[in-house]
Amino acid sequence: MSSHYFAMLSRMKHIIRWGLMRNTTPENLSEHSLETAFIAHALAVIGNRRLGKSYNADRAALLAMFHDTTEIITGDLPTPIKYNNPKIKNAYKEIESSAADELLLLLPEDLRADYREIYHADDQDSPDRELSRFVHAADKLSALIKCIEERRMGNDEFRTAEQTIRETVDGLHLPEVDIFVAEFLQSFGLTLDEQREAIDRTAHNKTDRRRTEKTQNGR
Repeated sequence: MSSHYFAMLSRMKHIIRWGLMRNTTPENLSEHSLETAFIAHALAVIGNRRLGKSYNADRAALLAMFHDTTEIITGDLPTPIKYNNPKIKNAYKEIESSAADELLLLLPEDLRADYREIYHADDQDSPDRELSRFVHAADKLSALIKCIEERRMGNDEFRTAEQTIRETVDGLHLPEVDIFVAEFLQSFGLTLDEQREAIDRTAHNKTDRRRTEKTQNGR
């Protein structure tokens, strides 16, 4: 029997985010999900390397890849509406849960259990609950990056959103997020030429250090 699950996932590229905002560069759900996966993976790696944790970074990336797939069915509900009040928020969670169940039914029965774990990573008894914090944080960071990029292009439409999301990110109180913000976020506000100049300076400094080390070792 033919399964439609992955054909449905491929429609993520047709779902445009930030529907209430005037965008200089439209962003679709596939683009956002990939960026969120990159960031969630990075947060787990930072936790492991810098903070002595033992997170499964690959699993964090996987969860992030799927975190918005239910929007294939629900569409991208704008944040101001989604979180307007507790009733709407709770109702949307139920809609998301129903959408996840609907997507799971598109899979062959013997594969559903593996994917059900992904869709229920936020559940209280889920072994992935700790990693789901990174997915949530990465989702917010991706949104903040979008605002920064739009503002860099002179689009003031995203000014208030950037301030609000930055406050949300700061309020997460996750050391992995704080490190990511401190070390990586600034670059998103630079032009390509400015980023390349920074790369060239770093390469130049490394070359100078190697020369100095060879000179000292040769004495």
